[in-house]
Amino acid sequence: MNRRDFIKSSALTTAGLSLLGPGLISSASAAAGTVRLTILHTNDMHSRIDPFPVGSAQWADQGGMARRAALVAKIRNEQPNVLLLDAGDIWQGTPYFNFFGGELEYKLMSQMKYDAATLGNHDFDNGLEGLQKQLPNAEFPFIVANYDFSQTPLKGRFQPYKVFEKQGVRIGVFGVGIEMAGLVADKNFGATKYLDPIAVAKEQVQHLRGAEKCDLVICLSHLGYKYQSAKVDDHKLAAAVSGIDLILGGHTHTFLDTPTVVEGAQGHRTLVNQVGWSGIKLGRIDYSFDRATRKMGVAAAGALSINASALG
Repeated sequence: MNRRDFIKSSALTTAGLSLLGPGLISSASAAAGTVRLTILHTNDMHSRIDPFPVGSAQWADQGGMARRAALVAKIRNEQPNVLLLDAGDIWQGTPYFNFFGGELEYKLMSQMKYDAATLGNHDFDNGLEGLQKQLPNAEFPFIVANYDFSQTPLKGRFQPYKVFEKQGVRIGVFGVGIEMAGLVADKNFGATKYLDPIAVAKEQVQHLRGAEKCDLVICLSHLGYKYQSAKVDDHKLAAAVSGIDLILGGHTHTFLDTPTVVEGAQGHRTLVNQVGWSGIKLGRIDYSFDRATRKMGVAAAGALSINASALG
């Protein structure tokens, strides 16, 4: 693993904890009653199975799903409580997608044991039927709360959220996608209805914090990091919705060395992270959870480079 990158970007450990406000614990308080959670995430893989060629003008010898799989396996061997998540646009961008229609991407992600993913706009590039055809190859759930598929062939195929439990800690994960009208060909999303992601997120948080009694709430978002327009993005979502601890984003191919802390009008703070595109980076955020006080804190956060020396 490129530990230097991770440790360097872990400045959030000290600087970010004070930003995140009351109710959080520092890693220094770790003891027998503390549970460590490791969140790994990707976004906008765009069918990049192989590393970029060595002679590429940009990103030479970066990425590669085999390298990512080895890095994820290494982290899982080191950490007991790992979640691996993806924020959409798994498809489109290399001949692998043109030839296999997404089959290979889903099978490789299944082998890596992804825990969940959300849908990006390019995941509709072969239409609803193309998506439906490949879903059996995904041995992980797709989570999206603000697309209504009830009038489409994909009715009942997706869930709005999923709750994971790690050593008694409950982690709620829900997904939101970008508005497809004007971005995706009408025929490719058909009668899929787009619902306001802010309103939907408020409902999801209320349910996950309430009925599901979640200790950590994560949003998988394919809205985009930040726009100058009124278009909903991860920053606007974080500011408007209290109760989201972490937004793992996609769509804008934004490389962040450390998560952004967004403060909302209600006094809440949310981490927003995104790790570029094409599987060049693997995002990692470690949380420390105190069983006695049921308080959650960030122990470390950063982006791991995926290259030939990633496991060195």
